[in-house]
Amino acid sequence: MVLKAEKSNIKGSITIPGSKSHTIRALFIASLAKGSSTIINPLISQDTLSALECCRAFGADIKRYGDRITVVGTSGKPRTPENIIDVGNSGTTLRFAAAAAGLCDGWTVLTGDEQIRARPLSQLMEALNNLGAEAFATRKNGMAPVVVKGGLCGGKTDLDAVSSQYLSALLIAMPLIKGESEINILRLNEVPYVDMTLKWLEDQSVDWINDNYEVFKNSGGYSYKSFDACIPGDFSSATFFSVMAAVSKGEILMSNLDINDTQGDKRVLEILESMGAKVSAYSSAISVKGLNLTGREIDMNDIPDALPALAVAGCFAEGETRLLNVPQARLKETDRIKAMCSELGKMGADIYELDDGLVIRKSVLSGGSLNGYGDHRIVMALAVAGMAAKGETLIDTAEAVNVTFPDFADLAVKCGGRVEFKD
Repeated sequence: MVLKAEKSNIKGSITIPGSKSHTIRALFIASLAKGSSTIINPLISQDTLSALECCRAFGADIKRYGDRITVVGTSGKPRTPENIIDVGNSGTTLRFAAAAAGLCDGWTVLTGDEQIRARPLSQLMEALNNLGAEAFATRKNGMAPVVVKGGLCGGKTDLDAVSSQYLSALLIAMPLIKGESEINILRLNEVPYVDMTLKWLEDQSVDWINDNYEVFKNSGGYSYKSFDACIPGDFSSATFFSVMAAVSKGEILMSNLDINDTQGDKRVLEILESMGAKVSAYSSAISVKGLNLTGREIDMNDIPDALPALAVAGCFAEGETRLLNVPQARLKETDRIKAMCSELGKMGADIYELDDGLVIRKSVLSGGSLNGYGDHRIVMALAVAGMAAKGETLIDTAEAVNVTFPDFADLAVKCGGRVEFKD
């Protein structure tokens, strides 16, 4: 499928859908809890549905009713799945499921689509092996398909958390065993996502001793209780509309956003404001108005998912924008550093790669035929560029937006965006 975008006059009000990261954490914790939990206003997308089906495979009884999901959990004892679990395109689901599989009695087989089968998992498998489970990649390459045998019993392990999902997976699973656990962090990217996980566990009265994000300790012997939770709006999704307003000199009011939430990508608003956009925060809504932008240097380590959209912002900012310290962006659904350099370059951007990021100078963009790389965030970022560029922009593999943001195009149209899907 192709997404067509043309230069647009941007102004409107939209409701941002629920957070993917919160929704998946809610599903896994509810599935490991005792009793019935209710998740209100969850994100319904390919990634979250993959997580839902995965939790069902572990024995949770899950039902959808309109704007809510009910989950009857497994009381910390997930069953061994009857079949292979296919996580689709969801890296979060793969990592969380690998750790949850360590709580089962038998063997669990996890796989996913082509992109998932090319994403690294070896650091998490090594940690699971050190903590009592057995985990190996069927192709001996540190990537899915992966097989995990239960038996987590605690102990000590080092963890190279090139993805924060490795650590979050262990933080959720390890409190449910009887033994003590100690995780020594060799590297940790994307700290706000760890903080999000810790907040969910704090709400469960689970105490992880966190020594400056260098060592994590837990006594084990915990159980999760049922809960009712309303999922806040997704700042990662809001990023695209924030940049859309900023580069077009338009204005968008986004509701269902809590500026006090733990999501790291809320920092995009601060970044855009520092570049010259006008950002106004209300009780449950945020508006972004585009003004003249100025480039700046940005440490992206905590917010790698924002790199594609902020690369677009850099094209419309005076001077130079440097997106730095985000080498893990090369390990996402695609190499996002290379992909954005290539496709914005086709549009006329003055842009080049660094090992750990991008350098962009103000450019005049023109439409063209672009590769979306089957990556939802690449497709949406290029659509934002297309709505601010001359001429017509055509982005292939656009069906990828369904992974996290099925309503992206509809909401863009509501804001005056000239975008449409074409077969």
